Amino acid sequence: MSALPLRSLLFIPGDSEKKIGKVAECGADAVIFDLEDAVAPENKAAARALVTDYLKATPRGQRPLQYWVRVNPFDTGMTAEDLAAVMPGAPDGIMHPKIDGPDCVRRLSHYLDALEAAHGLAQGSTKIIPVATETAVAPFRLGDFATAGLERLAGLTWGAEDLATAVGASTNKGADGNWAFPYQMVRAMTLLAAHAAGVEAIDTLHADFRDDAGLRAASQAARAEGFGGRLCIHPAQVEAVNQSFMPSTEEIAHARRVLDAFAADPGAGTVGLDGKMLDIPHKKQAETVLAQAAAFGAA
Repeated sequence: MSALPLRSLLFIPGDSEKKIGKVAECGADAVIFDLEDAVAPENKAAARALVTDYLKATPRGQRPLQYWVRVNPFDTGMTAEDLAAVMPGAPDGIMHPKIDGPDCVRRLSHYLDALEAAHGLAQGSTKIIPVATETAVAPFRLGDFATAGLERLAGLTWGAEDLATAVGASTNKGADGNWAFPYQMVRAMTLLAAHAAGVEAIDTLHADFRDDAGLRAASQAARAEGFGGRLCIHPAQVEAVNQSFMPSTEEIAHARRVLDAFAADPGAGTVGLDGKMLDIPHKKQAETVLAQAAAFGAA
């Protein structure tokens, strides 16, 4: 399966046979089989076995979407056990929670180097998306991803719940219901760090899965800001997220007109369109819009 951009990444509890059985028709660009927060300690072993069996039954190249696994963080002592269990099933990627910075991702990469070799998988084929803001020190190291040289790094995402716990906050929301300032800050830093590293910027989840209007508004705003997709916690969120992270018909039409204007005047650094002067950044934005649309067959 080709590596498409990821608009929607849907968490699936690793111990739920019923929910795992519905993965193929969920409509998401990727699912994340969760061995961490969604699974009680006494169910971890059963979850590893269930997820691994599903991965083995649907090998790479035959999957309708990407299959990722969220492992437990290093400080639990379960990361190596999780990886040893699931890597025979060749997941497309590993989501790495509660990291402190790029060194944690590098450490995880070393584990994957050995496990890919042991199971006959192509070196570097298992990608990593860390949840890069869940400890108090992690936000200070976000900029280091730009120069860390992490070849497995496929994206960066952020989390507010565990960060709130890490700093002893009673809430991560302001009186207006929006993110409180520290969480607005780390969200923006994650966006910038992802683009600086040349990987996908993935927004965090929208907790109220019944709030379709709020989810759409937040997702459309996130795309306008530069995020490429977001985490989902319920299948009902997938359609709204997929639609929100796609260029609209109007955006696609405008992007084509921008590129046509530049094509009509080869070598020009600026062109006029609808009474406005456009320069090279506008051209690049138009190219990005059409590339996003083409990735999912909308162009």
